[in-house]
Amino acid sequence: MRSTTRYLALGLAGVLLAACGYKDKDAPLAFVPADTPYVLANLDVLDDKTRNALLAQYDTRLPGQMVQLKSAADDMVAKDPDTARLLKAFIAELDGKTIETFAQNTGLDLKGHSAFYGLGLSPVLRYELADPKAFDGFIGRLETAYGKKFDVATVGDQSYRRHTFDKSGTQIILAIVGKQAVAAILPADAAQPMLRLALGLDRPDKNIQDDGRLKTLAQAKGYQPWAIGQLDLVHTMALAASGKDPIFNALFKAYVQDQPVTMDQPAANRFQIPPSCTADASRIAARVPSISFGYTKFDTKHQEFRLDVALADDISKAFSGMTVALPGLGQVGNAPFDLSLAMPVAQLRTFWGAQAGAVAAKPFTCPTFIDLNDAFAKIGEASQHASLPPLGDLLGLHVSLDTLNLAELESSDVKPKLSGRFMVATSNPSGLVTMGGMISSAITELKLTPDGKPLALPAQVTEALGMPVWAAMSDKGVALAVGQGEDSKLADTLKAPTGDAGRIFRMHLNGDMYQTWVKAMQQQSARITALTHSPDESDGPDGETPAAQAKQKAAAARLKSEFDSMLIQAAHINAMDAEAHFEDSGLVITGQAELK
Repeated sequence: MRSTTRYLALGLAGVLLAACGYKDKDAPLAFVPADTPYVLANLDVLDDKTRNALLAQYDTRLPGQMVQLKSAADDMVAKDPDTARLLKAFIAELDGKTIETFAQNTGLDLKGHSAFYGLGLSPVLRYELADPKAFDGFIGRLETAYGKKFDVATVGDQSYRRHTFDKSGTQIILAIVGKQAVAAILPADAAQPMLRLALGLDRPDKNIQDDGRLKTLAQAKGYQPWAIGQLDLVHTMALAASGKDPIFNALFKAYVQDQPVTMDQPAANRFQIPPSCTADASRIAARVPSISFGYTKFDTKHQEFRLDVALADDISKAFSGMTVALPGLGQVGNAPFDLSLAMPVAQLRTFWGAQAGAVAAKPFTCPTFIDLNDAFAKIGEASQHASLPPLGDLLGLHVSLDTLNLAELESSDVKPKLSGRFMVATSNPSGLVTMGGMISSAITELKLTPDGKPLALPAQVTEALGMPVWAAMSDKGVALAVGQGEDSKLADTLKAPTGDAGRIFRMHLNGDMYQTWVKAMQQQSARITALTHSPDESDGPDGETPAAQAKQKAAAARLKSEFDSMLIQAAHINAMDAEAHFEDSGLVITGQAELK
């Protein structure tokens, strides 16, 4: 009896262990090579309530994104009409629909798993399907809107549709493999082994699901399993510079063919990547080896995001232990808009001077990167000039806005109405005041002392600004208060907690202030369009032909639509926060959104 019980217990334990270690051999991640240079995937799915809330948020962004897609398609017509027509066919499928409706029409399973990854540098998307027939119907509608059938090809027993982009030497393939939709962009002449891997007919020797790379990354960084991404820049740069990646070679060949032929370069060398590019690419990638990102919290009211930028040891060590005496950097601001930005010029000057010196000692020789030599030389010169005060003493900036009214701005002559505090942190506050006195005698007349006491600026200054202004100084910097009652907050501004080790940035923005900004930008959208519109030569010297006016009108309409979409999104936001700091491994940027 005891023996039977023991065997049953062992058998049950074996079943439980097998269940714990079970992995779906046909999950999207099982097809992703372990050495993929980039990947974005979900390890788990959201609950229904959170997923529906997320879809509702995405739906508010769709109108603005559709405007951008339509604009991109219109701009593409002259250069690549065939691709433009295909893009417009896709736009027609999405236009005017919700994400959920689009997913139903295409058969995509919003409760399923997906993976976007690189087969080498070729992008591949695998998405689980709820209705394979619906996806087949979606491809048929694309063909109808495009105006002709895609090519049908087979690999073994697997059929797929393909469309070739002649200008770039690439192709897009679409297929239903089992219960997954597969879409990939490959070289037009992709070899059979590459096609089989892209479709999943053959498996990679090692896959990312089995090696647990994303799960390990999630545990180390606190990413939740709903969306995790990683870009391996060392591998990406190596593939591009080696001349061995098929998709890069196809794109590089198309680019070279589009360039004018020069007499000083033999025709045979035009399509060759110089050997020096491999070493230079590896050198650059070693400075920023990888980037990863993911959500750290996600529910119907809160979204928190984290981005990790891995850096070379000397970069991380230069800044991870650095503390910047910038008041406000050490706490989350509570003003409607609060920004703290560390700018420790002395440390930055030393760091960038060293980088410039390293490039000068060993210049880049790859033609693609050779311009970096001049760029770093200029950085070296700038770092030397930055030692002069007051710039050399600068530590950072802190801005707190309590009110901002831009609704009445109709011309550049109208001054904005605002209230808040503005601080410049410096290791030499009195020197900054002295320098300011050389620019305006009004500053000298104040006779500021480092006791934090606010002093009102002279009447001529306040009258010019149309609002009262005070100044105060402490041993950490100089601050201004603008607007009624703001002088009473200057002391707290000057005494706010400074940054902890590695901290370089904090930002807080509430929903009302965000909406104020968007409304102001929307009001000025016509002027923005006029300033940014660059007429073509065919538009005439002044860009005042009917064609130019039509372009500008269309651009203004697109911009207005984008702002309308932003306003809809802003209406759902209660507050947004962001911060950045250095750790031993690199730079970490986090963001939080609290929704209404």
